[in-house]
Amino acid sequence: MSRYNPSQSEPRWRAAWDQADSFKSGADPSRPKYYVLEMFPYPSGRIHVGHSRNYTMGDVVARYKKARGFDVLHPMGWDAFGLPAENAARERKVNPRDWTYENIEAMKGQLQRLGLALDWSKEIATCDPEYYKHQQAIFLKFWEKGLAYRKSAKVNWDPVDNTVLANEQVIDGKGWRSGAPVEQRELEQWFFKITDYADDLTDGLEGLTRWPEKVRLMQQNWIGRSRGAHVRFPVANAAEHLGAEAVALGDRIEVFTTRPDTLFGAAFLALAPDHPITRHIAQDNPDIAAFIRRCEQMGTSEEDIETAPKLGVDLGLRVKHPLDPDWELPVWSANFVLSSYGTGAIFGSPAGDQRDLDFARKYDLPVKPVVLPPGADAATHTIEDEAFTGVGVVYNSAEWLNGLETPEAIETVISKLEEAGLGAGATTFRLRDWLVSRQRYWGCPIPVIHCESCGAVPVPEDQLPVRLPEDVSFDRPGNPLDHHPSWKHVDCPRCGKPARRETDTLDTFVCSSWYFARFTAPVEDAPFEAEAAARWLPVDQYVGGIEHAILHLLYARFFTRAMRDCGLVDLPSGEPFEGLFTQGMVVHETYRAEDGRWLLPEDVEERDGSVVEIATGKPAIRGALEKMSKSKKNVVDLDRFIADFGADTARWFVLSDSPPERDVEYTESGVEGVWRFIQRVWSTIDALPLSETLPKPVTPAAGAKGEALALRKTAHRSVAEVTDAIEGFRFNSGVAKLHDFANALRKTEGSNAEGMLAARAEAAGLLAQLLAPFMPHLAEEIWARLGGEGLICDAAWPEPEAALLEDETATLPIQVNGKRRSELVVAKDASPDEVEALARKDEHVKRVTDGLTIRKVIVVPGRIVNVVAN
Repeated sequence: MSRYNPSQSEPRWRAAWDQADSFKSGADPSRPKYYVLEMFPYPSGRIHVGHSRNYTMGDVVARYKKARGFDVLHPMGWDAFGLPAENAARERKVNPRDWTYENIEAMKGQLQRLGLALDWSKEIATCDPEYYKHQQAIFLKFWEKGLAYRKSAKVNWDPVDNTVLANEQVIDGKGWRSGAPVEQRELEQWFFKITDYADDLTDGLEGLTRWPEKVRLMQQNWIGRSRGAHVRFPVANAAEHLGAEAVALGDRIEVFTTRPDTLFGAAFLALAPDHPITRHIAQDNPDIAAFIRRCEQMGTSEEDIETAPKLGVDLGLRVKHPLDPDWELPVWSANFVLSSYGTGAIFGSPAGDQRDLDFARKYDLPVKPVVLPPGADAATHTIEDEAFTGVGVVYNSAEWLNGLETPEAIETVISKLEEAGLGAGATTFRLRDWLVSRQRYWGCPIPVIHCESCGAVPVPEDQLPVRLPEDVSFDRPGNPLDHHPSWKHVDCPRCGKPARRETDTLDTFVCSSWYFARFTAPVEDAPFEAEAAARWLPVDQYVGGIEHAILHLLYARFFTRAMRDCGLVDLPSGEPFEGLFTQGMVVHETYRAEDGRWLLPEDVEERDGSVVEIATGKPAIRGALEKMSKSKKNVVDLDRFIADFGADTARWFVLSDSPPERDVEYTESGVEGVWRFIQRVWSTIDALPLSETLPKPVTPAAGAKGEALALRKTAHRSVAEVTDAIEGFRFNSGVAKLHDFANALRKTEGSNAEGMLAARAEAAGLLAQLLAPFMPHLAEEIWARLGGEGLICDAAWPEPEAALLEDETATLPIQVNGKRRSELVVAKDASPDEVEALARKDEHVKRVTDGLTIRKVIVVPGRIVNVVAN
């Protein structure tokens, strides 16, 4: 009996697929289209087993849909711009371009060895000038449409690296790489006007029924559409504190709130540290000036704001309550209020907002509850350390408001504010325009020229792409494009005077916001071929990690709408992804040396029940299960894995055990179990006698009886069950069904029952077809061994025979006096008299009717048995 050898089999079948061009899309436009896409990778080095999970899931779907008769587009590319390449250039003294393309070559080889059914003719890399040329053209279209603009904005500035940092790159107020205290600076930046689509992006979520509900909710919360009110608080002592600037700064401070029903719980107003009023008062107040400087050194991300201690300073200003002119509130500046959100001012109602409560407790400000939680007693309800942020009934407020439930109270307060001329109802959004400027080299150049006479001027389209210079130096901090000797110096395309190029590059999220459209037809003279894009979009099934649930997906949804409105793509809904699946991760134990170094799994071994570092023999620390990541070294290299076990083992392992939306734990025992299963399947197939009389694998074993018929039923039920599992993205369930099917086939090896050889041949062929999306190399080997026609990847998906799916028995519940007491398994053609007799003999029926007389037994054929006794 031979053993299956993946190192020989797998390369042979990959060569056969390449030679046949098996996965080329668009070969038969008469077929219905199906576009399946995994979020494309960043070429940062090598692929590990953890990376393979989402690609394998998408590949199962692609191969399955191809077998179902679809014209499948399943492309692959590289999200190739970004900061890691620039960091590598600084640290390793290499060009980011060389580092990136070397990684692309290595990772492409790994993906090909995984046996993915990819159309490599559609391959793109976002760092190719052929790609970013069209991205620059799209930028200019957006600018012409008013969807791209430039304005001054506050940014996190690293004074050592001379670069802007994203919020997540600011750690404890310092640059993540330099360790320098981060400053807040105002810089001219480019933005996309995503807020123009805030309503559409929110409403569109309702139609995304094939997206995970949690992802839709995350996007909805990020966009943050809310009904509330703009409220104006008259300044009570403007002349005293604002002086001659009182008129310019305004005699009222406006805030936006989604909870105007809590206005009677107000304890203070708080302004952002860089609010014009705060800055004005700081000119003559050193304490407030120092407070502003301190806030400028703090992070501005939501996490930073939530976790940082609440800090504030009393500005000395007071305002009148808009609904009670005799009531004055103090005005503070607080570090948790941002000028970029709303009006840069809030009113604090501590009992109904946790940040307000923390602030009020710290500075001894009043806490007055004004919303009574459901079931609470107004006489005893108090607020201690936790604010009540939910809905309830208003109390402790004006008589005209008390007793109203939250929704009605909100509208009532809005009406009162409008009557008083101190407010108005409004719908606002948490979403802010997308800042796309990045002060770094390795990104798509922004196609703009700055001229002192003409201002910002678009680069003429016939001069695109604006290519990145290759002769750059990373010896100096900051953006190499700024200190390049010649690249940025050009003549203005309008007036011909000396001018300079924009040295900012585009956020890499821009590259991934339209790549799926480029995949449909990456032609030379356009971003994509309009006809091809119209056919293939939207993507039917998108697969990727939950970490991209908000920004990437939101930006892509904006981009398709903007491209549609610029006439670039015919996609009425504006939705790029019809179906979305967010897969779980592959997790692995982590290991550390005694000195804190992360260790690779192969660097440690078990000795006497403990883990030790092989190189030193010293004890190692076994850590928690973590997502496979290079930073923690708990990775299993894909090439090494394939060399040991084969690609199909990796594919099968990452799909087994856990539902695909959950994490799966990598274990050596699990991998070895997959390897044993593959060998069992192959030995079962190899045991079939080779002869001219052996039926072809697609031949139905008609007329089978007894054991042969039972095997046929198992096979055809497996077809139905695995089909249902793939359609429902329950790959682990499909794996389990295939295990059962293979075991059932294996148990028939010694049988000489009539018709068994034909039934085994049919079942083996069906097993190969069902395995094909999961373990395509093994499936091809089986198909060839059985004499199947052509490649199995080109074979039509099997259809189960309906008659073989029918059960010959029926399970009938038995009710005694209306209560279910037992059930019967009877032949489907059993007569009512036969069913009644079996029901009377049932042990459970006998027990509950002991001492009673059975008056009547009513049999509803195929449904239920009712026993009446008293």
